[in-house]
Amino acid sequence: MEAPATPHGPAEPQPSTNAVELTVTSPDQMRELGRRLAKLLRAGDLVMLSGELGAGKTTLTRGLGEGLGVRGAVTSPTFVIARVHPSLGEGPPLVHVDAYRLSGGLDEMEDLDLDVSLPESVIVVEWGEGKVEELTEDRLLLVIHRAVGDTTDEVRHVTLTGLGERWRGTDLSVLSA
Repeated sequence: MEAPATPHGPAEPQPSTNAVELTVTSPDQMRELGRRLAKLLRAGDLVMLSGELGAGKTTLTRGLGEGLGVRGAVTSPTFVIARVHPSLGEGPPLVHVDAYRLSGGLDEMEDLDLDVSLPESVIVVEWGEGKVEELTEDRLLLVIHRAVGDTTDEVRHVTLTGLGERWRGTDLSVLSA
């Protein structure tokens, strides 16, 4: 009879995480956060964005595009699901995905060939939780919280969590500069 497996035995490594929390007070600051984050990204990185409608996911991605030096205006790909922005220089292309209208997991997104694009691109997926985690253990999760309801409050609380070996040694605190 086999002994029951323990979920996290002493010999089994714990998942690597690295996290930082930031406060952003305007759309311009959210865009600047994207530009700063782009300096940390490289081909093969998966960035998952989560937050309420209007939280600033696309604004942050616009800044990422500027920081990566890609071609084309970065806009929400809600109806086309995904847009590829080729690099204008030596950097990786940006693949911007909006999974809001997709109800399934990675199987439903298979037609996008994200697994093929990932090694040479930076892939940013809005509303990707529960849908693209199978692509890689190494990913950056950004959760953007904002006040909801009838408010003009521009303050956003952003939590960045780097998961996996790729993010273990990366100093995310440089993003708060």
